[in-house]
Amino acid sequence: MAPDTNISFPWIGGKVHELAKARVEDLCSPWDGELVARVAMADAAAIDFAVETARAAFTANLGITAARRADWLRAAADELAGAKDEIADITMRALGKPRRACNVEVSRSVAFPRLCAEELLRMDGEVLALDALPMGAGRFGFTRRHPHGVIAAFTPFNAPSNLLMQKLAPAIAMGNAVIIKPAFEGVGEALLIAECFSRAGVPDGLVNVVPCRRDVTGHLVAHPDVALVTLTGGTAAGHALARAAGAKPFVGELGGNSANIVCADADLEDAAKRIVPSAFEASGQQCISAQRVIVERTALDEFLSHFVAAAKALKVGDPTLPETDLGPMVNAANADRVEKMVAEAVAVGAEPVLPLQRNEAVIHPTILVEPPRNSRVVAEEIFGPVAVVIPARDVDDAIEIANDSVFGLQSSCFTSSLETAFKVSEKLHVGSIWINEGSRFRMDTTPFGGVGDSGYGREGVRYAMEELSYTRFTGIRFPGREG
Repeated sequence: MAPDTNISFPWIGGKVHELAKARVEDLCSPWDGELVARVAMADAAAIDFAVETARAAFTANLGITAARRADWLRAAADELAGAKDEIADITMRALGKPRRACNVEVSRSVAFPRLCAEELLRMDGEVLALDALPMGAGRFGFTRRHPHGVIAAFTPFNAPSNLLMQKLAPAIAMGNAVIIKPAFEGVGEALLIAECFSRAGVPDGLVNVVPCRRDVTGHLVAHPDVALVTLTGGTAAGHALARAAGAKPFVGELGGNSANIVCADADLEDAAKRIVPSAFEASGQQCISAQRVIVERTALDEFLSHFVAAAKALKVGDPTLPETDLGPMVNAANADRVEKMVAEAVAVGAEPVLPLQRNEAVIHPTILVEPPRNSRVVAEEIFGPVAVVIPARDVDDAIEIANDSVFGLQSSCFTSSLETAFKVSEKLHVGSIWINEGSRFRMDTTPFGGVGDSGYGREGVRYAMEELSYTRFTGIRFPGREG
């Protein structure tokens, strides 16, 4: 029976895997409510089949050279480049993400596998000086990196092609098979990308896509043939999956409430112009969105005037227009959640210098000043277009405020002092710090990941390739040369 082309089924073994009795869910645009896709949810049997298929493909391709895998990645990038408009279009429709932002994201998705191909050919092992110890005489040792096997990759809705590629390309580069469990809103992009990898010559079974809900995600990560789990998502989801996975490697890029410190000696107008897109673009739905803006009190009034003006200048509304900076949030339920958090903060004393405005799923940039430190907009992750401005006595106080969080993903500091830059670098408890750049700035060649409730492990081209492989040591004894 031919697959129903009106339904997005799982992709397993290089082809559509039609499910006879699947639960089908409708994905509608948060901007205009139009139907984007009908998605068939994988059950436990489909998960088992995907893992079995991936395991067989991994085993069959263990001997493939690094040069060949690099060829796959370059060919996949070419295929993705040919499909970039289609991928960007479905992201715009499924998320309400502005077209300009979608184009930027897909461009990064095309570049990433090429970067992995280049890095793969530079990855060397290490020769160990075993004779540094007396017992090492007559022995030789070396290390190489080896694939884990079947990797379960959980990807989020907010950057559905780029954050998928951050996992898929490094995993394939290192010789793994991958089962992608995309966010519901990112199923279309995941299936398009899987088809691109197939057309690029990546062997069937190395790239699989299984849309599913929480009722079977535990079954996937706990499967004995899944060797490693990698997730970009919320902290609660990360903890739940790590528990379900048990004693196997887990890489988690989780939540955050990024602190952006603004010192009195900074270029305050430049700081405001850089923090505004970090806080509000993507409707604040990024784990490194600028949520907490900590400003030395002597600079507060001047900074706020620039910050509010820059936020008001953003274009909000129709994601299909090229000039739009902010579209809707991913759905009305998330807009409800953000609106409630803001109302709670205002009720206990936060000053809304840029009050919340809402039109269905669209929330305009919102700025709150000096909410209580224990309020949810400070202590939790808002994941919406809301920035809270917190005054600090001085730089040391700002660092203390920034570190008063269970999260520690990425932060920034604006200053003209090299001494302050190094102090912040040393004392902030986070995985990444930018000086004179907003916290949402990210380059794919740098290490990225958090501490505390922000996760475990690192992404970024080389760093992800290391996380998605393991070091194997080989020692050789030369008989008669032991000394």
